[in-house]
Amino acid sequence: MSACKDQDPRIQSIKTKIRVVPNFPKPGIMFQDITTLLLDPKAFKNTVDLFVERYKGKNISVVAGVEARGFIFGPPIALAIGAKFVPLRKPRKLPGKVISEEYVLEYGKDCLEMHIGAVEPGDRALVVDDLIATGGTLCAAMKLLACPENVGSLNHSIFLYTISMLTSQYQGTKGIQIQPIFYNHTRFAPKIRHEKVVPHHY
Repeated sequence: MSACKDQDPRIQSIKTKIRVVPNFPKPGIMFQDITTLLLDPKAFKNTVDLFVERYKGKNISVVAGVEARGFIFGPPIALAIGAKFVPLRKPRKLPGKVISEEYVLEYGKDCLEMHIGAVEPGDRALVVDDLIATGGTLCAAMKLLACPENVGSLNHSIFLYTISMLTSQYQGTKGIQIQPIFYNHTRFAPKIRHEKVVPHHY
């Protein structure tokens, strides 16, 4: 598990563009808001470029974006590396036949769905989202991409940034590389009691 080199000046610029919103969407959560990053075209481009530099030429055939913020970064990365884009959506958003996987959030439960047949045998998949908190979204994405209905090959995972206090549990996961741009140590709002969330293990 590795992050991009911190000495890259683009990383410091990206960090400063992400706004932290205390107690959203519920008390105790420090929400990492990337909409402020998107307001800066240079920082937005730097974020995409860092992803592309790492994965261009790595034979990635699928970029899977997790709703909703994976939809922002996933398509430009897919175009730049010559891969197809597969949306992993919330329930009842995709027409046709889908497969579903529930997962645990910091503040509740949710579900991801993907079209059956979106991933083909031998595909190498890159999962794009903005962060790992409990790890539940990552687990759901892994299961969807590797399910018998798709028999794809999930070789890499990538995230805009992740929270370091929860990432160690995924080190050494077979076939998976979690490679954030940087690690974020801010998770819980101060002086507010928070609930313990148990990650959904894959």
